[in-house]
Order: sequence, then structure tokens, then C-alpha cells
Amino acid sequence: MRPTALILAALAAPVAAQAPELPADFDAYVAGVMADHEVPGLAIAVVQDGRVILAKGYGVRALGANDRVDAHTLFGIASNTKAFTATALALLVEEGKLGWEDPVIEHLPWFRLSDAWVTSQLTIRDLLVHRSGLGLGAGDLLWWPSSTYTRREVAERLRFLPLVTSFRSAYAYDNVLYTVAGEVIEAVSGMPWEAFVQQRILDPVGMTDSRIRHPGIMGTPNISGTHARVEGTVRAITPFTSDNTNPAGGITASATDMAKWLQVQLDSGRVAGATRLFRPTTTRELWRIVTPQPEVVAPPLLAPLATPIRGYALGFEVRLYRGQQVVTHTGGLPGFISRVAMLPGKRLGIAVMTNMESPAMEPITWRIVDHVLGANHDWRSAYATLAKVQADQIAAARRGASAARDSTAGPALPLASYAGAYRDAWYGGIDIAAEPSGLVIRFGHTPSLVGDLVPWQYETFLVRWRDRELRADAFITFTLDPTGKVAEARMAPASPDVDFSYDFQDLRLVPVRR
Repeated sequence: MRPTALILAALAAPVAAQAPELPADFDAYVAGVMADHEVPGLAIAVVQDGRVILAKGYGVRALGANDRVDAHTLFGIASNTKAFTATALALLVEEGKLGWEDPVIEHLPWFRLSDAWVTSQLTIRDLLVHRSGLGLGAGDLLWWPSSTYTRREVAERLRFLPLVTSFRSAYAYDNVLYTVAGEVIEAVSGMPWEAFVQQRILDPVGMTDSRIRHPGIMGTPNISGTHARVEGTVRAITPFTSDNTNPAGGITASATDMAKWLQVQLDSGRVAGATRLFRPTTTRELWRIVTPQPEVVAPPLLAPLATPIRGYALGFEVRLYRGQQVVTHTGGLPGFISRVAMLPGKRLGIAVMTNMESPAMEPITWRIVDHVLGANHDWRSAYATLAKVQADQIAAARRGASAARDSTAGPALPLASYAGAYRDAWYGGIDIAAEPSGLVIRFGHTPSLVGDLVPWQYETFLVRWRDRELRADAFITFTLDPTGKVAEARMAPASPDVDFSYDFQDLRLVPVRR
């Protein structure tokens, strides 16, 4: 066991604590945070010592509407689903149907990564801990935005993605290997991931509100809408409803249900009375750091979050905060952002789910934690100020890029010469067409990725997506061969605030010769 794991294991022992009353001004505090970040609605669950302290909704489900968020309103919890997938695998481990150190190919003989040796060595544990050698968000364009690829096809195409670090040498967050984990669950149990999680976790825990994402999910009663700032204005946006990566982020849940989930996690798998979802040894396995995360220098406004111990376990991040072990994770999808945090030493669990893309869940989470620990920090002011600073930095970066642009230096070839069919090894076909309005790019498996190519400078064009909700404009740069024909094209995000799952930088578009 690593030294850090020994420290955290010692901290994990439950300590008796009195159930805290929330701060007297808590509701007003939440309202203030919502106003700071223009959040229409959110829901909060707080548990301690096995008791539900709070399960409550705030605000409205949709901007401009009167439907209130309540304790049963559903929010997409996105990557907080990863803990459910890790727990599902743990149940199969307890049953002796697989082992954490089993090679993935023992259960999925068809699975491949680009390196044959890594393929042979990659274990079930490796699928969950972000150390495979794939880069940050590698392969996410196979499913994000919603694509026509199936879950199996997403997993199969990983063999074409190059590894960017050596195996198990570095932390790089990924989603696609959790999709592979879902395929393992189906292969071993004989049940699709959705059915297994429903029958083996959601039903026994009593999470009766919760639903697993599907294309018709937004028709579910009492589900929240989704919101984001688009070109300067907070508005409703189209929700993500594809089910091809559910094991990485496909659960929608309410505050009532998340309180139940937190209770089970904090009570070492106990559901009710003597009934257990999993054994106490599984809790230790799920919460043990496997992959250390790089130390991040916290800005002065967030100084209490600085920590020398931080790493990824099985579906959870684990860190120290004011001397306490914190088992936590965030989740983000279009219009849904959430935070789960547990302090085992205080038997405290918190879930904050919002229907607006903002950091609003953070000042709420850490205010509750500090209240329990008897500490104090102005989290509301810190995150409001930091949000403004970051917005100013992004605006400055965009102005800098525009100022550095030589708009008089146009492309070397007629626009029609850049048109044609292109192919990337892992994504597949991408077309660029010469239309009356100019060049238009279309990603063959992603209906919403249709954009206009605006000459930027030299052989670089700005890809301006027609769906402005994407907020992911990119640059595409063409390289010419010695004969003056296009040899390849590379892409990159055009702004520092583009979500990392738009992994344009990993594409290498090669013309399809006819």
C-alpha cells in the first residue's frame, strides 16, 4: 500500500459525531450563490451519522418557468455515475466473477489499445483510474456531442488512438475506458450495464426517483431543464440524451436518492438494518488512491483547498482537506453540474446538483464542510470573484488571438482546393464541402458538428459551429505537400474555455484519395 493510502486508510475510520444543524443563514446563502452565478435551480442532499439532514430543492427547473425544484427533481449527475460503475464491478468481484487484476481481454477478447503490450497488461482496475497512457479526454469526440456510434463501436475504436504517456506513469482523466468497463459488466453478468445498475444498485438502495439516461429521458416527470451561458446570455440549452456512454455519466438522480446513496457509501455498504449492498472491505477498495494526481497550486482565493495528498481511487477522487479525508467527485454535462463529497471521519456526505453550467456547487459544498469542521472561509466571495477573473482571462486570451492574427494573409489555394472527404484513424469520416456560403465541415458521426470555415490566417481557418450551444469553436490548419495539394489537416480548440471532451487536437485529417 502506498504511504498516502496508509494515511487515508487511517483517516477513514468512522468517528462518532453529532448531526449538525446547518448554518442559520443557509437558505439565504444558497440563494446568494445562485444569484452570483445565475443558476435557475439546484438540489442539495446532506447526511451525517446515518441521518438525512437535508434533501431539498431551490429555485426553478427551467428558466422563465414556475415549476419549482424539489427533493425529487431529477438532475443529470454526469461523471458522479462513475462511482456506480466502480461499485457494480466491485459487486462482481465480491461474487468471484472477476478480479481487479484480471486483464480486460480475459473478459473482452475483442478489446484493443494501440499498443499490444499495454492491451495485454491493462486490468479491470486500470479501466477506472486514468493511468492507461491515453491523453486527457482522448476519444471523447466518439460520443460527445451525441454521435451515431454505439457503445461497442466507441470501445472498439480505441485501438486507433495513440498513447501519449507510458503505461501507468501519469494521470490523465478519460471517459471512454468507463464505457469499456460497462462492456465488461455486461460480458461477465450477462446483463447490460443499465439493467445491472438498476437491479443491483438503484433498486436495493431504494433510489426510486433515479433514471438512467436514454433518448427520451427529458420526458420524465419532474426532471430539471439544462442551462448555460451562450454568447454572454444564460439560456436553456439542449440536454445530452445519448446513452452510448452511460457507464461514464448516465444516471439522473434526485436529492432524496443521492442522500440514500451517500448513506450507503458512508456506512460501508449497509442499506437497511443488516442488509448490505457490499462489504466493508469493498469500501476500502473503492476509496484507496491508485493514481496520484498532479499537485495543483490553489489560487489564493481558494487557499484552504491546497493539499499535498490528492489522487484517484475507483470512481472517486480522494484528497485531504483541513486534515480530513474527503472522498469526492464532480460531474458535468451540458446544463448539469454536480459535486459529491464525503468526509468519512465525520460521517458526513454532501451532494449538490445544479441545472446551470457554473461553479455554484463549490461554495455550497465547502460552506457545509467548514460548518461541520468549525472552520471558516468566504467561499461565496471567493468563487464569485474567481469566476469573474476567469471570464476576464478568457476574454483577454481571445482578444490576444485576434490581435496576433494577420487577416491579410489568406490561404494559398482556392477554397475549393480544401474541399473533399477526409478521414481520421480513430474518429472516421469528416467532409469539407465548398458551398455558396464558403467551406463547410461536417463530422460524419456527429450530427451537431457542422461548421463554417472562416479564413483566419495563412492555411488556418476558424471553424464556427452553426450550433452555438456547443461553445467549442476550433481552428483547423491545413498542411500542403510539395506539389501544393492538401496533405493533412489538424485541429485545436480556439479558446481556453472549450470543454476538454472536444478533443479536436487528437485528430489528424487525411484526404481520402480517389
